[in-house]
Amino acid sequence: MLSKRIIACLDVRDGCLAKSIRFENTQNIGDPVARASEYFNQGLDELVLYDITASSDNRGIMLDVVSRVAEQVFIPFSVGGGIRSVKDARDVLLAGAEKVNINTAAVQNPSLISEISEAFGAQCAVLSMDVLQVESSESIPSGYEIVIHGGRTRTGKDALYWAQEGERLGAGELVINSIDTDGVRLGYEICLTRMIAEAVRIPVIASGGAGKPEHLYDALTDGHADGALVASIIHYDDFTVRDLKDYLIQRGLPIRRA
Repeated sequence: MLSKRIIACLDVRDGCLAKSIRFENTQNIGDPVARASEYFNQGLDELVLYDITASSDNRGIMLDVVSRVAEQVFIPFSVGGGIRSVKDARDVLLAGAEKVNINTAAVQNPSLISEISEAFGAQCAVLSMDVLQVESSESIPSGYEIVIHGGRTRTGKDALYWAQEGERLGAGELVINSIDTDGVRLGYEICLTRMIAEAVRIPVIASGGAGKPEHLYDALTDGHADGALVASIIHYDDFTVRDLKDYLIQRGLPIRRA
C-alpha cells in the first residue's frame, strides 16, 4: 500500500500567511516562508501554497514567495491561485514548484487541464475543487456544487461530475476542499471525499476541517483519501506534523516517519 500523505496548506494573501473560516473573516497569521521551513523540519510530506486572492483580483501568481519557499523546503510542493495558462504554470515550475493547482481557471476553461497535463505531465496538474453542499437538483444530483473565485461565485456545476471530468481531461490529482467544514476544525467532509475517491482512479486529497489527529485518520480510512491537507491544526500549534504522524502510525496507517 502506498504511504498516505500529510500536506500542509499555506493560504497566502498579500505575501502573508492567512487563515479563514468557511472562506470568511480572513486573518493574517504569519510568514509563509518561515512556516514552510518549520513544517518541513517537522517531517512534512508535501506543501501546497495558495494565493487566495489572485483569481478574484485578476492578477498573477506570487512568484517571489514561491522562489523563497523553494529555497527552504526539499519536499514536493504545489502552487495555486492565478494560474490561467501554460506559461503561468511554467513560471511557477521554474520558480521551484513541482506541481500547479488550478481551480477557477479550470472551471472557466477546462482545456487548461489538458494543456498543462500535456505540457508537463499529469503528475504536475492538480485540480483543486472548492465545494459547497447544496440541495440535490437535476443539475446538481450529488448535492455538492463547485464554487470559484475563493468561494465567492457559485457555478451550478456538480462536484462529482467535475471530478470525473477533471480526471478525463488529464488531472493527475484532485484536492477536495469542503467550504462547509473549512477552518471549523470539526472534521473533514467524509461523505464528499469518499464519494469522489470511489468515482475516480487518481489520488484524492481531503481538505477542510482537521481539528485533531482522529480527523486525519477518518479521512484517510473512511474517506478513502490518499492524503490529508492540514492548516489550522498546525498553524495554531495545536499539534505538530510529527504529532499527527505519530498518531497515524500508531493506528497502523502507512505513513512516512518524520
